[in-house]
This record gives sequence, C-alpha cells and structure tokens, in this order.
Amino acid sequence: MAADLSWYQNARFGMFIHWGLYSMPARHEWIRNQEEIPNEDYEIYFELFNPDMFDPKEWARLAREAGMRYVVFTAKHHEGFCMWDSKYTDYKITNTPFGRDALREILDAFRAEGIHVGLYYSLIDWHHPDFTIDKFHPLRNRPFEEREAYNAKCDMARYRQYMRDQITELLTEYGKIDVLWFDFSYKKVVPHKEGDNSSAWFGKGREDWGSEELLAIIRKLQPHVVMDNRLDLPGAGDFVTPEQYTPDDAMRNEDGSVAVWEGCQTFSGSWGYFRDENTWKSVKQCIDMLINHVSRGGNLLMNVGPTSRGYLDARAVNILEGYAKWMKYNERSIRGCGMAPAEFPEPRDCRYTYNAATKRLYLHLMNWPFKHVTLKGLGGKVRYAQFLHDGSEVKFREHVDEELPMDANIAVGEVALALPAIKPDVEVPVIEIFLK
Repeated sequence: MAADLSWYQNARFGMFIHWGLYSMPARHEWIRNQEEIPNEDYEIYFELFNPDMFDPKEWARLAREAGMRYVVFTAKHHEGFCMWDSKYTDYKITNTPFGRDALREILDAFRAEGIHVGLYYSLIDWHHPDFTIDKFHPLRNRPFEEREAYNAKCDMARYRQYMRDQITELLTEYGKIDVLWFDFSYKKVVPHKEGDNSSAWFGKGREDWGSEELLAIIRKLQPHVVMDNRLDLPGAGDFVTPEQYTPDDAMRNEDGSVAVWEGCQTFSGSWGYFRDENTWKSVKQCIDMLINHVSRGGNLLMNVGPTSRGYLDARAVNILEGYAKWMKYNERSIRGCGMAPAEFPEPRDCRYTYNAATKRLYLHLMNWPFKHVTLKGLGGKVRYAQFLHDGSEVKFREHVDEELPMDANIAVGEVALALPAIKPDVEVPVIEIFLK
C-alpha cells in the first residue's frame, strides 16, 4: 500500500504547530543552540512548564475556519522534550506540572474538526545522553578535549533504537496518522576551525538516523502515511519541503518531473513563540503566500507557535481570522486546485490556479488593475466569468479570428475582462473562469 497523496494534494493548506519548552523563554525554538544552554540550565523550563490555558479545540476551530485541512504538530523538537506520554523517556510533558498528554488531546481536537493529523519528529535531540555533539549542538563551542570526551560516552546506536521505539509508539498508540514530518539531515559540515577535524564537526545523515530501518517500521505500521524528504534517503519522501521561501515555479524531481511539494512558512521570523519578534507578515502577505504556493502546484504548511500558557496570541489569531474571511468566499480557488496549463500565461501581477476536475480557471488579482485585464491564450475558450466572492458576472471581450476587426487592441487569442474601477472589498479578488 502506497502513501495516500490524494487527500493531501486536494487539501493544499495545513497548519504547522511548533510548541515545546522553548515557548517559556520565548526567544526562538533554537534558543538552546543560539545561547549554548546546557541541559542543567534548561531544566528550569521542564520543572515549571504548565500551560494552564491550553485549549486544542480552539486551535482546531481556528484552523478549520482558516481553511486548513491538515495539521502537523511537533511531537518532539530539537530540544528533545516529548509532548506525549512516551514510555521511553522521563523527559516528557506528563512529568511537568501540566501532567497531561498534550499530543493525544491535540489529535483528538483536530480529528473532531475533520482535519487530517500529522506528527513532526526531530531527528536531532540535544537532551538525549547518546546524541553526539556536532555543529548544531549547544555544547559545540566547548574545548576540543571536552567535546571528544563527551562524544566518547555517547552511543548513537542506542539513540537510533530510541527513535525506532518512539516512532513505533507514536504509530501504534495514537490512531491513524496522516503525515510524518522528520527534521532534519545535515551530512557533513566545515570544521569549526582549521585543523579541527574531530567527530564533533561532522553532520548527521541516514547512517546516523538508521533511516532505512525507520522507513521499514513506518511502512509496515501505517503504509498510507505521507512523509517528508528529510531522512537523507533518496526515494523515501513523498514530498519535498522548501522552507521559508516560495519557489518561482513548480518543484522538480531529479528526473525533471514535477514533484509533490509543500512549502513551510511562518507568520514571523520564528517557528516557536517569540514574544519580541517584530517581523510579522500582514494578512495580505499571508494570503498571497497561499495563492503563490497553490499556483505553483504546491501545498502551504503555515506555522503557529502557541505561548507557554497554551493559547495562540493575538497576532497569530489576527492572521488566521484573515485567512478565514478570505477563504470563506474564495476557497474554491485553492481546494483541489493546482498549476494552470502552460498555454495560459499569467497576466502581470496575477496568479492562476486551476481545477482540472471542474475545468475552472481562477485568476487572482494580486494588485488591482485599472478597468480591464487581458488574458492571453484564452480566446474562444471562455464560457463565463464571475467574481468568486459574490458570484457577480464579469463581462469580457475576445478576439478569436484574425479576419475579424480588432477590438480595443485585443490581439488574436486574447480575452479582455472588464473590471470595476474600484477594487472589491476583498484582500485578493478572484475571478472564476468557466472554460468551454
């Protein structure tokens, strides 16, 4: 049984949730790396973690209303803290003052809203005693001899078994899982300084993770699951994962064929809750991002980072509600859509999406033009056009036959849509084009 990509490519839009102990210092989910915090100093967050306002039903409601149809939750991030009641570690949420299995409650809440559920699992683990120091480890700048002594006590084989045990646990104790998101491989890095070629400065990849063994477990336990491509195992991933950028065109496989892909993005510059981060995107930018991904044949996995008290802050809620307002009327241009046929080049400042099942083309007007917009390659192919948000007709003229007089400078094969002078009260207006 192969991975089930049908629902995944139809959904197009998902919610990423980065939540862990790092929500307490609230300075980035990589805080242990950035501030080189050892385990003993990070322990205060584990001892005090108690999200008293945790309400996963509210998260799920906001996701559904925003048009998100799947969720990927960080069961374990690089800090190594487990958000479920794992029997393979004491470093887990049920041993904090909170005392509950957050993962189970989150999966239950999202499933109740009809949303597919996925798990993020970090291959990196800065807390586990068998995980060797490397370039990204919080202890990377300790003296050479200290790093070598630390690594001599580590056993990556034990760590690989730990991961296999936890993945087995997650895939047998938490029901059907639709997505698995591993993060991440980094084979080999430049030595820290000239002449320092110690084991501490080599990255980790498929041999370190035991990727083939992990894959075999996954495909045996839940063969339908859709999996990302970060195990450093060619052919193992079902989709590719551009991060924090939007491709200009469809992503391609090594053989040149169009890849299944998903861009992961943030509302701001951080994945985890970052109190003082100030580069938050506008609602318009976030809607543009969704349109751009789907127009290039991809999915968008948009991240939220809950606070340490367990709620989504006002900045995140504002954008989710902005998505909800737009998707309420324009969801048809996203769900089940992908790239438009190459014969229909996009007008300036516009993006197309296309639903092959309904033969409808969706023109997203990213910047409002004046009076009209000209569409190439559509002459003689348009049956009807309307604004998607209210179903109001959009009149059009076309020039189909070069023997006929030119009409308002429309070239042969072009269609001109007549637009109102004033932009409709929609962040990004969409024109639904019914093709013949």
